[in-house]
Amino acid sequence: MGNAPVRIVTIQCLDASHNKSANRTMVTQLIEHERIRTTLPKAKELRRVADQVVTLAKEATESSRRRAQGILRTPLAMEKLFKQLGPRYELRAGGYTRVLKADFRRGDGAEMAVIEYIDRPGEIRRSKPPAQRVAIGKEEASIGSN
Repeated sequence: MGNAPVRIVTIQCLDASHNKSANRTMVTQLIEHERIRTTLPKAKELRRVADQVVTLAKEATESSRRRAQGILRTPLAMEKLFKQLGPRYELRAGGYTRVLKADFRRGDGAEMAVIEYIDRPGEIRRSKPPAQRVAIGKEEASIGSN
């Protein structure tokens, strides 16, 4: 026992390159379909990458476009990201995805989850509107249900 360091395992595949490739494929599919079903650990890891890509789309610079192109696999996903998702989340400060627990997979009993973009037609659960920001001098105050 003793004071052994606690190790948090976020690796879902055998090596880092396979993990990166799986995340790239899943974020591309998430952008194209706006909702996918996967295991809970993969969905939680995917949420990080999916939110980063939407933040790149909100910047809409040439540099951010190239960085997103290095992550996404299809031109269709690039087009949808910069023309639909970026403008959709322009007022939202973060938290563009939602992970909902689903059932257990029949074959091996893995816990499944649904990850989806919020504020879209046909979403499973309605989201709160983004907090409105009001300028007060040099600072901004957020007005909302926080």
